[in-house]
Amino acid sequence: RNRLNASREIAPVTPPNCRLIKGIETGSEDIDILPNGLAFISSGLKYPGLKSLAPDKPGEIFLMDLNEDNPRAVELRISRGFDLASFNPHGISTYIDRDDTVYLFVVNHPHQKSTVELFKFVEDDNSLVHLKTIRHDLLTSVNDIVAMGPESFYATNDHYFFDFILMFLEMFLGLTWSNVVYYSPKEVKEVAAGFYSANGINISPDRKYIYVADILDHNVHVLEKHANWNLTHVKTLQLDTLIDNLSIDTHTGDIWIGCHPNGMKMFYDDPENLPGSEVLRIQNILSEEPAVTRVYADNGSVLQGSSVASVYEGKLLIGTVFHRALYCEL
Repeated sequence: RNRLNASREIAPVTPPNCRLIKGIETGSEDIDILPNGLAFISSGLKYPGLKSLAPDKPGEIFLMDLNEDNPRAVELRISRGFDLASFNPHGISTYIDRDDTVYLFVVNHPHQKSTVELFKFVEDDNSLVHLKTIRHDLLTSVNDIVAMGPESFYATNDHYFFDFILMFLEMFLGLTWSNVVYYSPKEVKEVAAGFYSANGINISPDRKYIYVADILDHNVHVLEKHANWNLTHVKTLQLDTLIDNLSIDTHTGDIWIGCHPNGMKMFYDDPENLPGSEVLRIQNILSEEPAVTRVYADNGSVLQGSSVASVYEGKLLIGTVFHRALYCEL
């Protein structure tokens, strides 16, 4: 119950200009925004133990142009030859190559497995061209990913097991068997371990530090990145909420976090007791006294199960595991 914050209730905090995004009805688990304001949104996650509002519908990737006055979500077409029927997207990350090619990495769970799908984004016709499927014995229960190059990334495994019963047992026993893996075509290795459930992962704007959210330990780990891709622990910031995905404001270095104020409500599908949403902003995480601000909080009446919050020039997108998505002007 402590791990899930089972007794926590939150007071509402609502920015003045927020609206639900039309067309996103079955989740917006992760969001990544390019420097030019194009936002990718993964939707339709089916995850063991959590409800889905469209269990038989394949997942989707949406795009929003945040430069528009009234941005809307457009579903991206995915090239032929990719198994769309089993598409079950989770964490996502973008990488812009030297020739301005945009690569989209998508954690996928087809048939209860974990893969990473690599796509090329074609802006002219709002499509994704599937380049390759990455599988590896160390990528067992992948949750989130941060791209390091056109084919390399760090990934979090949120559990040691992927079977739901064993996963629950792992959580119940408090086993710290979750980890971070570095992947490239030349080398794959574990680079950090000892987490209860490593979830969101991202990188500082100067690319010196990797941030990892441990959702069941209610904290953010700061890890230093070395030339050989290994990570070493710098500090841990403890919070009082279940931390999901991490987004970075590339201008300020602030970390924006989608959180679950009460994790028990996520697992118990009770219409009288909906899972709430919470967004935190962390400023100066490397300092002695990082500033933590609650930017958004809701009891589930508007937005259920927030998992990510991303900003671009005064605009905030808040995504959820299985519910809707919110667009706010700060």
